[in-house]
Amino acid sequence: IFKQRGHEVISAKSASISTNFIEANKESLFIIANFLMLSDVCKKALENKNYIIYEHDHKYLANRNPAMCKDFKCPENKIINRDFYKNAKAVLCQSQFHNDIVKQNLNIDNIVNLGGNLWPVESLMKMREIAKKEKKDSCSILDSDISHKNTAGSIQFCKTKEYKYELVKSSSYYEFLEKLGANNKFCFFPKTPETLSRVVVEARMMNMSVYINKLIGAATEPWFSLKGEELIDIIENKRNEIPVKIECLL
Repeated sequence: IFKQRGHEVISAKSASISTNFIEANKESLFIIANFLMLSDVCKKALENKNYIIYEHDHKYLANRNPAMCKDFKCPENKIINRDFYKNAKAVLCQSQFHNDIVKQNLNIDNIVNLGGNLWPVESLMKMREIAKKEKKDSCSILDSDISHKNTAGSIQFCKTKEYKYELVKSSSYYEFLEKLGANNKFCFFPKTPETLSRVVVEARMMNMSVYINKLIGAATEPWFSLKGEELIDIIENKRNEIPVKIECLL
């Protein structure tokens, strides 16, 4: 997206970044995404540079899971990377839910809620197509081996409600969307806070009803009541809105 907007962009994995690279690009604007493999020396070197953190989870905790703490507020001795967050031009969060959890743990005033995330135009076109298709009266359930995605909880919910259900899984993204959007409902009850939950937003964009718990970040956004074409239009607009917001911050 930034290349399309006329910016020169260099992409690099955090594990390959060195202090020499940072100094060689010291006049640049750094967008830090997944920095798990970024060394402490490099984090320190960035602290007096122009950078933002595009946060996707909770990397101020070693286990990245604030659900382990009461009301998501973790003790001070569990906080890591505080200075790295504090010295950023901005810390970009995915939803108001995400924003509030980060803020109460770090107590910093440079947090910005993007109110969504980015999808490729091709993916949005695919979901427009699926949204218009006739759907089966059944629940899609994410077929995941990751315990905190709580596939078992969704299955139990459907059994209790006597809803038909189908487990959805595919290594192909578009095939996954086809399977997910073939039904008129989606059940998802994660055990950890989802900063946005792309799969829930995708279900809504494909005109599905959703059964969720209070750990879905997207549900705190004003657009979440929409679905189908209306929601896809909102998310498509994010492809311009979010880069503009980042350009202004930098």
